[in-house]
Amino acid sequence: MTAFTANQYKIGQPRWCPGCGDHFFLANLHKAMAEIGVPPHEIAVISGIGCSSRLPYYMNTYAMQTIHGRAASIASGAKVVNPDLTIWQISGDGDGLAIGGNHFIHALRRNININMVLLNNRIYGLTKGQYSPTSPRGFVSKSSPYGTVEDPFQPAELCFGARGHFFARAVANDGPSVIAILQAAYRHKGAALCEIMQNCVIFNNGAYDPIYTRDGRKQNAIYVEHGKPLLFGENNEYGLMQEGFGLKVVKLGENGITEKDILVHNAHEEDSTLHAKLAMMDNEHGFPVALGVIRDVEAPTYDDMVNKQIEEVKEKKAYHNFTELLETNDIWEVK
Repeated sequence: MTAFTANQYKIGQPRWCPGCGDHFFLANLHKAMAEIGVPPHEIAVISGIGCSSRLPYYMNTYAMQTIHGRAASIASGAKVVNPDLTIWQISGDGDGLAIGGNHFIHALRRNININMVLLNNRIYGLTKGQYSPTSPRGFVSKSSPYGTVEDPFQPAELCFGARGHFFARAVANDGPSVIAILQAAYRHKGAALCEIMQNCVIFNNGAYDPIYTRDGRKQNAIYVEHGKPLLFGENNEYGLMQEGFGLKVVKLGENGITEKDILVHNAHEEDSTLHAKLAMMDNEHGFPVALGVIRDVEAPTYDDMVNKQIEEVKEKKAYHNFTELLETNDIWEVK
């Protein structure tokens, strides 16, 4: 395989606010693509509308900015008719989960072999600061001056509810983690959802403050890895144990607890119960935020099954193209 550099995937000058999480993510996407090694001409990056959806303009690949909320539908069609094309779908939390919510859940349900990136800053940035489907209850914004009276969507919960088979999460400015989950999403055959948690420095700065620094992540996040014990903390002094159908935080050395008692992460478990528990953890309830590949389960893909069905039907037909179809009926020649 030909070696590529990140610069070969770059084009244009990004136009986002200084400090926007989109800058961090774009740089890491370029690096991830170079390490994956798929040539630029075999990649399509497809987005909707919003700050994050400007990203295709900065990709030296096939690229398309579509209309608001429709990135998943365009990406789905592109993959079905071009099965060898690697598709990256880029959406924001407003674009992807509000007007695009229906396309979002059905792309996951169908298990179309696309890489879905959700850049989640919990705000509408391009339209200047309205609350989004992921803004927390009570959030004060231009469209909720007295605080929202709604509970937010949890992207992981939507993914699992739609029977999604891959979910991963990273913080935008945590380069190695972002690159790792993007690579894992590419390797997964099927709909792969990566949630990227990022700040909007103008309208929602500080949305992820507890985990937006390296030191903060040591204390308030846990990096999950398949086959590894669920340990976290400055020196991995804390861990997660299963308690009934839920999880609890324990400290190694207390009450005789050792690493052998700590739950081992199984990203390939078909049952999503524990995956959901991990993904829904938050600091407000005394848990670390889970980062990394939380769920990665094999399943038949929509695009493979559709193309297989087409071939099976063609074999049973007496015709295989339009000319043969015409010749199956009575024909005559007018001279």
